[in-house]
Amino acid sequence: MKLSILDQIPVPKGHSAEQAFLRTEQLALLGEELGFNRMWLAEHHNSASLASSAPEITAAYLAAKTKRLRIGTGGVMMMHYSPYKLAEVFKTLSALAPNRIDFGVGRAPGGDHASIYALAEGRRQHFDEQYDKLDTILKLMNNQKTGESVYDQVVASPTISQLPEAWLLGSSGQSAMQAGQRGVGYSYAQFFTGNMSKDIFDTYKSYFTPSYYMEKPQIIVTYATTVADTLEEAEYLAKPIDITRLQLMKGQIIQAMSPEEAQDYPLTEMDKMMIENNRKANIVGTPKDVAAFLVAEQEQYGFDEVMLNCNQYAQESRLNCYKLLAKELISQ
Repeated sequence: MKLSILDQIPVPKGHSAEQAFLRTEQLALLGEELGFNRMWLAEHHNSASLASSAPEITAAYLAAKTKRLRIGTGGVMMMHYSPYKLAEVFKTLSALAPNRIDFGVGRAPGGDHASIYALAEGRRQHFDEQYDKLDTILKLMNNQKTGESVYDQVVASPTISQLPEAWLLGSSGQSAMQAGQRGVGYSYAQFFTGNMSKDIFDTYKSYFTPSYYMEKPQIIVTYATTVADTLEEAEYLAKPIDITRLQLMKGQIIQAMSPEEAQDYPLTEMDKMMIENNRKANIVGTPKDVAAFLVAEQEQYGFDEVMLNCNQYAQESRLNCYKLLAKELISQ
């Protein structure tokens, strides 16, 4: 099974952003050593708990630190940026790391209303024009005419021989047809809600039209996972993640606490029910059990690659999660 990494650069309680970036670098080096296929960086704004506000910059740094691992964004939030600028940024990355860069793009804001407003310099955002923007980006990257006069006199530089792979992110299925029609990969965020439907992927495949960016349909599904040698240990490590997600549902963004602190965190019966329901979005267990679950999911839904998001508090636990699943799955 192809395994990859999604990193949001979490900043746990008691840690600094600088430490979080060092942890991300360690993860990239480990991922390459273990045989992971790619590593993507998410984009989040106005957050003390996640340091991933500029994924294209982190991608450049990690691409320079690695030799084989594909590096990309999962994704850059295109609503905030000029199509021309994005085309030039990712062509530059591809020139620096040929055949190793992924242009993963999302339609979500990656932040709250205040950050959306600030990124737009106070202008009103047009949420309904995202697919048109993606078309423009893809054409500019491939040196094609866009049909928009503003781009008639420009070429997205540098001129390179190999463009990045292009991927459209989704979490509800709405973008599956759009990804297929544009001939780009489709990356589905199972870890957002824990819900998934084979119809979504069948729709993507049925509409897929080969393009410069991809000859055949490719689907990645991202899962949040907490894995340890025993189920009891995995449950212990997962509780801070459970609480962070619970608070997010209540509109509160908090830094992840340690497992020790989480054990004494006050929870109502309603909180416990919500956590139990949320567990479908955080797969918790032993390496063999979680690996068996992921294999069964791939067989049922027919996707090509699993991307893992492991946000345990301690770096040792986080890296161990990737190690244990790599041992079970990468050879399959």
